[in-house]
Amino acid sequence: MKTVKINLNSIPKVNSFVSEITKFDSDFDLVSGRYVVDAKSIMGVFSLDLTKAIDLNIHAEDKIDEILEVLKPYIVEA
Repeated sequence: MKTVKINLNSIPKVNSFVSEITKFDSDFDLVSGRYVVDAKSIMGVFSLDLTKAIDLNIHAEDKIDEILEVLKPYIVEA
């Protein structure tokens, strides 16, 4: 598992983020405080406080580099 901080501070950004990660078979969790949601669920993502950076847990053994490349526009720190 790999964890990165991402920023999803606008509706178009959330839409494109969910669109990008649904292309992968791996599981993704967004963690904000004590809340954990499936990052592929647009309703789940919108239920979080998106005014600040949130943790993205990537549950993938392979393709980590490819996933990180796709997520580059959203990552605030690795």
